[in-house]
Amino acid sequence: MKAGMRDWTRRAALAGREVGRGLLDIVLPPMAHDSREAAAAAGLSPDAWSRVIFLEAPVCDGCGAAFEYDGGAFAADRCAACLASPYAFGRARAACVYDEASRGLILKFKHGDQQQFAPLFARWISRSAADLLAEADALVPVPLHRTRLLTRRFNQAAEIARPLARAAQRDYLPDALVRAVATESQGGRSARGRRLNVRKAFAVTPAGARRIRGRRILLIDDVLTTGATAEACARALMEAGARAVDLAVIARVRTAREPPK
Repeated sequence: MKAGMRDWTRRAALAGREVGRGLLDIVLPPMAHDSREAAAAAGLSPDAWSRVIFLEAPVCDGCGAAFEYDGGAFAADRCAACLASPYAFGRARAACVYDEASRGLILKFKHGDQQQFAPLFARWISRSAADLLAEADALVPVPLHRTRLLTRRFNQAAEIARPLARAAQRDYLPDALVRAVATESQGGRSARGRRLNVRKAFAVTPAGARRIRGRRILLIDDVLTTGATAEACARALMEAGARAVDLAVIARVRTAREPPK
């Protein structure tokens, strides 16, 4: 009886705090992450929210690019580039386009140590990659090399993957995949240069191999630029025994995949 009373009291206290927080938000609206304005939705100011280009269905199943129109039941589910040269990962989803509107938010999170963006971006991905999350057995963040982790102090992909896995009730495997080679920055490199830069950069740990074997893995990263990093991670996971690897990111550049010439 006493245990039951304590449990009821705890639930009542939690409910009271939620009601109090809701009332406080009405009186003092929560501030936006990107400015000192009151947040319009999902933690963004009205101006920032209106400028972000969110990717809505239909999208390419292979790279997450938006199709210009819905081709109907008989349309191909992949763009010409993905049909001609599929990625090493199976499917991909992106929450939004990586452009002037989203870049500043992502860079504040990634390089500005503004970790309050993590749950916001996790919610974005939970919407855009809902189908991939439903089929995933576990989530794996793209890792940073330990030297870069020391300077940055946190792995942006891990900070997104953790709340995403918790909300989706999926296994979170932050140590399954490691960046074994301290590669140079991918910035400014061609697609081929990016692939070569990360070709042997990632490895699956022995403990990670036991936890991914035979399972469908959802790889989490911040931005899909050419797909080189995600492909290198997917190959390492597949070689270690993963049944399949999909990808979910905050944003993708419009030219991540170019049609074959």
